Amino acid sequence: MRYSMAMKLSVRIIPNAKKTEVVGYEGQTLKVRLSAPPIEGKANLELIRFMAELCDCAPSEIEILKGHSSKQKILDIPNPPAI
Repeated sequence: MRYSMAMKLSVRIIPNAKKTEVVGYEGQTLKVRLSAPPIEGKANLELIRFMAELCDCAPSEIEILKGHSSKQKILDIPNPPAI
């Protein structure tokens, strides 16, 4: 079993980037570049997929709590990565 404390993570996304990657922190907010456009939820899906890969968990375990249509988002992360 690989359970740890869940956490809420503040993320600022930059859509339409050349590649999906973590840029770094801006204060308490993680900046992430996403290759997907912010159209029809594509950027949100890419963010969830990317964060699931970083956290070594299923995409279904990550939830956007706030900011579905904003660049600023709050995510619920079950197994926080050491970023």
